[in-house]
Amino acid sequence: MAKHVVDEKVLSYNDVVLRQSDLDILSGPHFLNDRIIEFYFSFLGSSHSSEDILLVPPSIAFWIKECLDTATLQEFLKPLNLSKRELIMFPINDNIDVSVAEGGSHWSLLVFKRSANVFVHHDSSSSCINTFHARRLYKAIFPYMPDDVKYMECSSTPKQVNGHDCGLYVIAFTRAIYSWYENTAAKDMKNLWFSELEHITPLAVSEMRGEILGLIKSLMVEH
Repeated sequence: MAKHVVDEKVLSYNDVVLRQSDLDILSGPHFLNDRIIEFYFSFLGSSHSSEDILLVPPSIAFWIKECLDTATLQEFLKPLNLSKRELIMFPINDNIDVSVAEGGSHWSLLVFKRSANVFVHHDSSSSCINTFHARRLYKAIFPYMPDDVKYMECSSTPKQVNGHDCGLYVIAFTRAIYSWYENTAAKDMKNLWFSELEHITPLAVSEMRGEILGLIKSLMVEH
């Protein structure tokens, strides 16, 4: 009976189904799963209407990173319309086993900026432990991006102070970069968003758990 309660569906939002267990994750100091990140990406995308921005769901980013068949990958990428996007954000997970659902133990964010022709990796770990995985996705998608696109690690990325808030940092980075893009004039598009991340502190990130939980509960009432 307890398992049934934990697995009870509490919200269907776009293509994302959230369950009671997801709310429990947000209620305590726990590692965020794919569904919570996918939900927030979907919410952010629905709240704004820019066709220039693509927020890639965690499962899709993972599949791109681990796909070994280039022909299959090429067909898979077509619906994403990468060539029409100015800004693309990929949540990176350190899982390497495609047979394990919701595996891994760390999240980071890889961002592509077309006008700057660069992939920027934001890792909230002080040792940037997801660099290997971010570069793996970069190399997988490199043939389908503009010529001479570069990769860089952002050394000024805000750092977490515990072992469980990395997913929240990914959401915080994504939200800040999305806001930066929408409020930046076209003439400044070759610049990057690094200064916009300075306000992302451990306290601000920890408070996002309650914020996201409250958002989900408000949507539960509406739906």
